[in-house]
Amino acid sequence: MSSPDKRRDMDLMKLMMTDYKVEMINDGMQEFFVEFHGPKDSPYQGGVWKIRVELPDAYPYKSPSIGFVNKIYHPNVDEMSGSVCLDVINQTWSPMFDLVNVFEVFIPQLLIYPNASDPLNGDAAALMMRDRAAYEQKVKEYCEKYAKPEDIGAQEEISSDDELSEDGYASSDGDDAIVGQPDL
Repeated sequence: MSSPDKRRDMDLMKLMMTDYKVEMINDGMQEFFVEFHGPKDSPYQGGVWKIRVELPDAYPYKSPSIGFVNKIYHPNVDEMSGSVCLDVINQTWSPMFDLVNVFEVFIPQLLIYPNASDPLNGDAAALMMRDRAAYEQKVKEYCEKYAKPEDIGAQEEISSDDELSEDGYASSDGDDAIVGQPDL
């Protein structure tokens, strides 16, 4: 086992030993979901998100890929794909960082201190700069609509091979639309 493999395994085990619920996607240890709760004293408090993490082969020398599965209203998160725009992950990543840093420091800081000058969601950035109270109200509405604990559970059956539709649920190609009906 190479050094990056050992480090990846150690970081993942360290994350699993925290209070975060980690769900592996495949047999490997490179793709998984983490259940993330919104930071206290923020408009995201009470929200629960499923975050998809993909570790590159070169981890920890190359940063993980992070994306929200269920919708979140935030200037630095693409509303459709869930991709995150965060300098420390995208540009200034260092092997000194680990997965616990991502979930205990980087993502909470991103949610508490959004950067409207570098948006992936232009509407959220514009609203935040124009009317902070209206922005925070919309964040809370999204939390209520898309980030309740039961929203996380509704997605647990989705495998990595399934496509996610715009509303965050697995799409069906119609093959199993009517289950249990005999062919006539």
